[in-house]
Amino acid sequence: MKAYTSLSEVKDAIQKGETSCQQLVEFYLQNIEKKKHLNAFLEVYTDEAREQAQQVDQKLKNGTAGKLAGMVVGLKDVLCHQDHGLQSSSHILEGFISQFSGTAVQKLLEEDAIVIGRQNCDEFAMGSSNENSAFGPVLNDADNTRVPGGSSGGSAVAVQADMCLVSLGSDTGGSVRQPAAFCGIVGLKPTYGRISRHGLVAYASSFDSIGVFSKSVEDSALVLEVIAGADEYDSTSARVEVPAYSQALQKQDKPYRIAYISNTLESEGLNSEIKASVEEKLQWLKSEGHTVEAVEFPLLDYLLPSYYILSTAEASSNLSRFDGVKYGYRSPNATNLESMYKKTRSEGFGAEVKRRIMLGTFVLSASYYDAYYTKAQKVRRLIKDATDKLLSSYDFIVLPTTPTTAFRLGEHTADPLEMYLADLFTVQANLCGLPAISLPNGTDKEGLPIGLQVVASAFAEDKMFAFSKYLMEA
Repeated sequence: MKAYTSLSEVKDAIQKGETSCQQLVEFYLQNIEKKKHLNAFLEVYTDEAREQAQQVDQKLKNGTAGKLAGMVVGLKDVLCHQDHGLQSSSHILEGFISQFSGTAVQKLLEEDAIVIGRQNCDEFAMGSSNENSAFGPVLNDADNTRVPGGSSGGSAVAVQADMCLVSLGSDTGGSVRQPAAFCGIVGLKPTYGRISRHGLVAYASSFDSIGVFSKSVEDSALVLEVIAGADEYDSTSARVEVPAYSQALQKQDKPYRIAYISNTLESEGLNSEIKASVEEKLQWLKSEGHTVEAVEFPLLDYLLPSYYILSTAEASSNLSRFDGVKYGYRSPNATNLESMYKKTRSEGFGAEVKRRIMLGTFVLSASYYDAYYTKAQKVRRLIKDATDKLLSSYDFIVLPTTPTTAFRLGEHTADPLEMYLADLFTVQANLCGLPAISLPNGTDKEGLPIGLQVVASAFAEDKMFAFSKYLMEA
């Protein structure tokens, strides 16, 4: 069977009798088995997916199928799916079974998407390479010696390697866009609050967004249209009407106004081939009659420090619930209550998670709260105001998704600061709560994918999708 790149292709093939949901599921199951060395899936719902496919085929015959009939989806292992395992790729949640489905997952199921399994990720979504999982690293299908990016590496590779059509991931500082860039696919992070976080394991609550991996802008638009919206279970979900994103993919008639941040392209750590690919795209946009202007962003050097201070502080608070008392792993070596807490957490969490919890606890401590946490919140506000001001004059900001292409496994594990620099161009959208998307933008001389990032104003996903489709068609 041929590999499909969009749901519209799948639906067309089903209509012509060239395939069925059951055949699609078998195709993906075979690929999962054939490429299991990539370590993208932690659990495959083989029998359940087959059963779901049979039911959806019947609904298609009856004319009662939902919008996503024919779409086979994978879930990052931080999303609740009722009566299924959920571990956040960590030993500390060993044996945990989710008692409910998160809002986004439930909405997918209601529109007849077929969930095929849960996918490997950096532990508690903390990482930029998918090497921090308790279940081993995920490998990039473009080159098995390279990382797929993180933290949603398994979800990106599953789409890249045709193990499913679409994956849901989560993006706290770039965890959808960065792996999408490394794997040569589309990675969407919507506006903060656009999708309910109910049923998403919290890492940093004021940054976390559920995101979408796909091979087409059309599929990202359709999935967002289905899963977005206000939710009574999440007070931070936005009470803003959800447009028909899938119907709003036509380029506007008037020329776009596009900004690019000149100091990103002048950054020392930026790979020369990525720089050239971005400049080529900007030059093409100019030749098409659009306004393309360089802008300075003086706060660029403050993005990563403020992000890592605030996100680790929130992680320290959010992860305090994993203590061996209520569920998950409990140390067998404990002798009293205090040692149970200490041993459970030190044995159950991996090194990177412990590092971030300790950093967060430090910046929240009484002696350092004002010096770090309070100051970082003020800087975050400055960054947001400066970015919003920029977007009041331009339709979009275009910049690289990542400073480099996919790096080798183990290349940055000895130096966490080097690893954190992989998020240099993605954290701005999370600090500001803005929508952003990573699009495939060619490959380097070694055949490794390059990503191009587009950032838009809050809740302007419809315009961002139309512009992204225009760029993809180019």
